[in-house]
Amino acid sequence: MTAGSNASDPAPARPPLDTDSASFAVRPTLVDYGRVYVEFSWDRVRQVLSGLPDGRGVNIAHEAVDRHAAGALAGHDALRFVRTDGTAHPLSYAELAEQTGRFASVLQRLGIERADRVFSLCGRIPELFVAALGTLKNGSVFCPMFSGFDPEQGRQRLKRGSGRALVTTRELYRETVAPVRAELPELVQVLLIDADGEPDPGTVDLVALMRDAPPYGDIVAMQSEDMAMLHFTSGTTGPPKGVVHVHDAVASLFVAGLYALDLHQKDVYWSTADPGWVSGNSHGVITPLVHGATVLIVEGEPDAERTYSVLADQRVTVWYTTPSVLRMLMAAGPALAATYDLRALRHVASGGEPLPSEVFAWAQETFGRPVHDTWRQTETGGIMLANFPGSPIRPGALGRPLPGVQAAVLLTDADGRFVRGDDGGVVLLTEPDAIGELAFRADWPSMFRGYLRDDARYRRRFVGGWYLTGDLVRRDADGYYWFIGRGADPAEPAPGHGGSGRAPIPSR
Repeated sequence: MTAGSNASDPAPARPPLDTDSASFAVRPTLVDYGRVYVEFSWDRVRQVLSGLPDGRGVNIAHEAVDRHAAGALAGHDALRFVRTDGTAHPLSYAELAEQTGRFASVLQRLGIERADRVFSLCGRIPELFVAALGTLKNGSVFCPMFSGFDPEQGRQRLKRGSGRALVTTRELYRETVAPVRAELPELVQVLLIDADGEPDPGTVDLVALMRDAPPYGDIVAMQSEDMAMLHFTSGTTGPPKGVVHVHDAVASLFVAGLYALDLHQKDVYWSTADPGWVSGNSHGVITPLVHGATVLIVEGEPDAERTYSVLADQRVTVWYTTPSVLRMLMAAGPALAATYDLRALRHVASGGEPLPSEVFAWAQETFGRPVHDTWRQTETGGIMLANFPGSPIRPGALGRPLPGVQAAVLLTDADGRFVRGDDGGVVLLTEPDAIGELAFRADWPSMFRGYLRDDARYRRRFVGGWYLTGDLVRRDADGYYWFIGRGADPAEPAPGHGGSGRAPIPSR
């Protein structure tokens, strides 16, 4: 299954859970789903986002950091690093703007230019956020990697992505990169976060460089279709695929935060997603900062007791997590949960894997709030389907499309591969509960713009203006989508077809 949730049952496991918006401590942004969906306009969203001063262009880092640092949120916590000992270390929006500017200045002095790829290999630490946003400020492309990769996995991504710079720790460099460094001639700079004045051979001390870096000038002006991020997905076959996302993706990430995560200014937000994957980057870094929230960075891999402690002590208001984390808490028993004050928590969302009905019921009782399931893929760049606060929830359902997202169910054959109609296009299934392939109209801002160095594979993901997900779903009479299983890989040629087998991608 791709990132999202589940439900292979022919009907909801329990009746819809109605949520009365009047009962919320903070009124949900999305109350009238039907009206907002019909009236929605991506152009209006782009007008809400400020763009660079004097209309110079766009840059995600400006929307996430500098526009807040120049306004009323300058002194508000942007990041709060919670160490394993429970101590919390805040960084304001003004301080984050200064730190990311210094990082961009370091890149500039090291010869890392616009469109160069800057990789990260880090755990959950503030330096990762500074590197991501500073890279974008410089007009470079940010490429996060999972810190658990072995040397071969790291080598494949750095080589395929033409990594020019890498931000990492001494330990991870020695374990993952140093053994394959000779095979990476394009990797000219390795910036160690913890060099302590004694960088390893072939590396530089990032802390010392930032201390000596001059203030950065104007944020590099980008166009909306310029590459911003490169996320790697292993997929089901072959080497890792580089998935290209552009600066215009910030519009989709803003909408996901507005409606699916219900973020408000000064929320305390915690995403448990690893920052080496698309959700941990898009919805763990960019989305909450664009909304002016405080983002928790929680060191390490918290156990059940520490998870509850962070939720209570940091007074988390919005929590985006996974069923695996919820199952861990559930296994720890009700007595542990009862010792913590979780009343600040007003919205819980989940994604990345199936959300079992028993976990949903347990979480509802434990937190006093339902878990709102979501669906996304690396290629979509962000959340596409969600159960929204303020709207009825179908426990077990993926949810409904976000405003601005058009979803459909396509006719498939017995192998789960879409079937062309008489006109050569797709066949849309409109009757309730018909099973077919989940597809999206290819016009949302965070839609990936390519697989790096594999245009044929990219084109196979589209037919007749629709993006093919490869997931089999059904849509009920109320418009909620339910996961059935994985179909044929739409990026692989159909048997007997060596070509793309797809219509051209529509111009945007």
